[in-house]
Amino acid sequence: MTHHDPPPGRLAPHIPADIYRQAEREGRPIVVIVHTATPAGRPARTYLIPLGIGLAAAIGVAGTVAAILALFEFAIHTATLIGGAAGPIGIGGLTFKLARRNPK
Repeated sequence: MTHHDPPPGRLAPHIPADIYRQAEREGRPIVVIVHTATPAGRPARTYLIPLGIGLAAAIGVAGTVAAILALFEFAIHTATLIGGAAGPIGIGGLTFKLARRNPK
């Protein structure tokens, strides 16, 4: 009983093992042509990860701007309220009224 090593690499499905062994015994070269399919393209993950990072950054920037605007509006309302309640302020002989009320 003789021991045969398995053929190297991948064999195409249309080459029977006995033909391979016969060619191996006779020393004939075996040419195997394997057709490979072209890649379908990039997987969706290569687009989704940068898109997700960009959207997260945009939402973070929009939230930061909204928070800054809300704090700025709160500061303006507070200054208006304090200015209206304080009345006129005098500095060096000049008198300023911080907020004007509509005369009725």
